[in-house]
Amino acid sequence: MKQNNYQGALQNPLGSGFNAKSTASDVIGTTDLTGKIAIITGGNTGIGLETTKILAAAGATVIVPARDIEKAKKNLQGTSNVELAEMDLMDPRSIAAFAEKFLASGRPLHMLINNAGIMWVPLRRDDRGIESQLATNYLAQFQLTAMLWPALQKANGARVINVSSQGHQFAPFNFDDPNFLHREYETLQAYGQSKTAVNLFSLELDNRSKSSNVRAYSLHPGSIGGTELGRDASLELFQQMGFLDAEGHLLPEIAASLKTIPQGAATSVWCATSPLLNNIGGVYCEDADIATLAADTATSGGVKGYSLDETLAKRLWSLSEEMTGIKFNIN
Repeated sequence: MKQNNYQGALQNPLGSGFNAKSTASDVIGTTDLTGKIAIITGGNTGIGLETTKILAAAGATVIVPARDIEKAKKNLQGTSNVELAEMDLMDPRSIAAFAEKFLASGRPLHMLINNAGIMWVPLRRDDRGIESQLATNYLAQFQLTAMLWPALQKANGARVINVSSQGHQFAPFNFDDPNFLHREYETLQAYGQSKTAVNLFSLELDNRSKSSNVRAYSLHPGSIGGTELGRDASLELFQQMGFLDAEGHLLPEIAASLKTIPQGAATSVWCATSPLLNNIGGVYCEDADIATLAADTATSGGVKGYSLDETLAKRLWSLSEEMTGIKFNIN
């Protein structure tokens, strides 16, 4: 029996019974999460908001760290079992302050859903000089998970769910120049490598953490209508991607393929709660099941082998410690 997912050894659908049309409500079913504690980044908008509502309704206590607390309060009004806290994923000090406050509460952490992200933004850098999509989509996940590790361990049965994207197929991770210091900035390349990093991190995290009864997963939620994620992208970029026609209208075949927000949250909820995953981790999921390996030439479903490579995963772990200044020791 394969013990890890290096080189995609475990990338075989389980026959979950769900599909692209399944919603988060379908997936959660009658699951009772009373007594469980979850942290969901970006849990106040888009698929994160839906994930928060579904887990909270199933009885979990959900902590939602947000940059804009007033907006979060408004979006989560009337939702019980939710706590709000301040955190800015572009600011490592803010991440550290949030994590320290949670650890000080002494509570275990059963589900960490690293959901927040940005997409297709112009070139921006954080205070460390790190490109913003890499900083937000990946290094913030690495830092937050590392700092919350004692609480995950304390749960004695925790899951870390890292929201990735089919966009990892845009680019492998560029170890020579991750911050675009010596090459022309291309937002799709930057987005792609940030999501490839998420997959490599989830793979390596699971292999290191499973002996502590902590499992990790990455996932593609689907292409989803009605979120704020593409707000910084230009009309030309959407046309280049083949989403819009010359007049800027959404192509009918694209519109037909889009998921609703409840459908987009389904795979996060499945990864967080499905008993089918009790003895498997480090896998990349989509449509509420484990995804297949993508062919080298494909740009559609599945996961690219370069984002499940053992050597690259270990190399990225070391680089992430170097870039964040955090030693993520799992024992």
